[in-house]
Amino acid sequence: MSVAAKISEFKSCIPKHISLIAVSKTQSIEKIMEAYASEHKIFGENKVQELVSKYEQLPKDIEWHLIGHLQTNKVKYIAPFVTLIHSVDSFKLLQEINKQAVKNNKIINCLLQIYIADEETKFGFSIQEAEHVLSSKEFKEMNNINISGLMGMATNTTNENKIRTEFKSLKKFHDKLNNNGYKLNVLSMGMSSDYKIAIEEGSNMIRVGSLLFGERNYSHN
Repeated sequence: MSVAAKISEFKSCIPKHISLIAVSKTQSIEKIMEAYASEHKIFGENKVQELVSKYEQLPKDIEWHLIGHLQTNKVKYIAPFVTLIHSVDSFKLLQEINKQAVKNNKIINCLLQIYIADEETKFGFSIQEAEHVLSSKEFKEMNNINISGLMGMATNTTNENKIRTEFKSLKKFHDKLNNNGYKLNVLSMGMSSDYKIAIEEGSNMIRVGSLLFGERNYSHN
């Protein structure tokens, strides 16, 4: 089945309100163009260098999402064009994104990455840290950042109850913030292995790669 057919079929199986981020990391320009031909225009990359290279080579009406860990010294390369940064995991990174947004005379949309998994390899704010950041005077003075929601990655496990519990905790925090006056419209939870559980637990944005493109091509730079 072609990439375009896989995407069309996948979209037909998920609720209409779910935003699908096609994770194109390590995928070729040709495969991304196959996806684009199906009128899918939202793609996610996890490495800045690869994201910039693809942005330069591909149609400019594509929405690019940075979904991987972002180092502060690389924000400047994506600030001019990135649609949404999913992986904001430190106050220092927020400061740098705001600084680069000012330089580019724009507002950059971001998600706070919340640490919900039981794994040391994952990044993110704790719920308490996120609350502290959002209520801080320094954050409220950052006029060129829009926190449009939260992102979280569940533990990489086959234990569905554990995954569900972790997603539930993030949805609960998302709701709490909105009940306290924040206008967060994005809850980015769920990947190829757990997107169904994520949708059941309130996700409205999923990040899916291998189900759409097939296995990753690690030889591709």
